[in-house]
Amino acid sequence: MEKSHLRIAFTGPESSGKTTLATWCAQEFSLTYIDEFARIHLAHQSSYIQKDLDVMAQKQVALWPKKGFVADTEMHVFQVWSQVKYAEVSPVINDLLQQQHFDHYFLCAPDIPWEPDPLRENPDDRQQLFEFYLAALQKNGRSFTILSGPLEKRQELIKVKVLSLLNA
Repeated sequence: MEKSHLRIAFTGPESSGKTTLATWCAQEFSLTYIDEFARIHLAHQSSYIQKDLDVMAQKQVALWPKKGFVADTEMHVFQVWSQVKYAEVSPVINDLLQQQHFDHYFLCAPDIPWEPDPLRENPDDRQQLFEFYLAALQKNGRSFTILSGPLEKRQELIKVKVLSLLNA
């Protein structure tokens, strides 16, 4: 696969290393990094409702270029977020989830210390959320690698997988 077409997504519960690993991956492989839109959106308001998730999901997808990039977040995040917070997922998010295409997903395990952040809501149930992500990736037939352990181990797993995708 040509590097300029490679689409990589990082997903998983909050404070599991997604941003750190996504930015590293983008730099390591000279790919465009796409930040988490929800973080930008929620920085300007103190609360949100379920419909806001649809808006944030649509704006997230709008940021994705046609060619290769690394995404800090993707639609499984919105799916799990909506299901956990509102006990349902909107048709908008479900449609975006079915339409998204990534060559590979990296599912970040919550086996690193939780770091407080004004936008984080789930410090105590990260393992349960991880299981939701795992089930969603499996149900949707996504190609994914679980990243766990220290940063260096996670980075090595990413390198091996991305190089195998590039050489496929």
